[in-house]
Amino acid sequence: MAITKNKMVSLTYDLKIEGANGELIEQATAEKPLTFVYGAGLMLPKFEALIEGLEQGNDFNINLPCEDAYGQVDENAIVDLPKHLFMVEGKFDEEIIKVGNIVPMMSAGGQRMNGLVLEITEEHVKMDFNHPLAGEDLFFSGKVLEVRDATDEEIAATLQSGCGCDSGGCGCEETSCETEGANGGGCGCGC
Repeated sequence: MAITKNKMVSLTYDLKIEGANGELIEQATAEKPLTFVYGAGLMLPKFEALIEGLEQGNDFNINLPCEDAYGQVDENAIVDLPKHLFMVEGKFDEEIIKVGNIVPMMSAGGQRMNGLVLEITEEHVKMDFNHPLAGEDLFFSGKVLEVRDATDEEIAATLQSGCGCDSGGCGCEETSCETEGANGGGCGCGC
């Protein structure tokens, strides 16, 4: 059976940045594979396009330039936020808001996003809301473990979950990868 729309796909992969010999940043193994409904928007569109038609047992090697992955770093996504936004009961939250931490935030429109704390001054907290893999070329090498028809329940659960690379989650199984991505999980899109 080939990978096509509404097929349940399980696969392994090693995700590296900067090519086949680059740094390993995420991994899905045979014991903890990435499993997702193909065509449901859970994966990077170009990644999905390049695995379409593969069958159980097929190996794959996929190079995704940053333009086909998470794009270039957007300088407009690096912002200075007033420090008072991070006050809890009148006190600045130094436990969570420290340089290097990734902090879950919400936009004025209600969109969930993660911000990397870059700098803390007397008045502001500088945060980077770019995807952690923005500006990076990605290389996936892996193997298709299983392809089967997704059940109606699996498709409905996928559509209701609101997960996917565009929303900051990848298949909602954020603990199903051995090597955690920059946002504490991932599975195929470096989330």
